[in-house]
Amino acid sequence: MSLDTDVTTARAAVRALEQACMKVTKHFGETVDVRRLRGDVRRLHDDLDLLCGAEQSASAAARPLEIIEDRDYEPGFWRDAEDEGLGHHP
Repeated sequence: MSLDTDVTTARAAVRALEQACMKVTKHFGETVDVRRLRGDVRRLHDDLDLLCGAEQSASAAARPLEIIEDRDYEPGFWRDAEDEGLGHHP
C-alpha cells in the first residue's frame, strides 16, 4: 500500500473510533473517564496530523491559485510603504 492509502485508512479508523466512543459515552454522562476518553481520541487525531500533516479540506484543495502580475505599479501605490526591514525612506 502507498503512504497516502495508509494515511487515509488511519484517518478513517480514527473517525470510526471517535463515532464509536461517542455512542458509548452517551450511556455514562459527563464523567472524568468520558472526558479522558474524548481527549485520548482527540490526541490520536492530532498525533496523526503531526506525523502526516494536517488533512486538507476539499475546498482548500480545490481553490485556484491567485496569479499576481509582474509589472510596474504607479509610484503612489508604494506611498507610505516601508522597505522590508530597512525602515521608511523619505
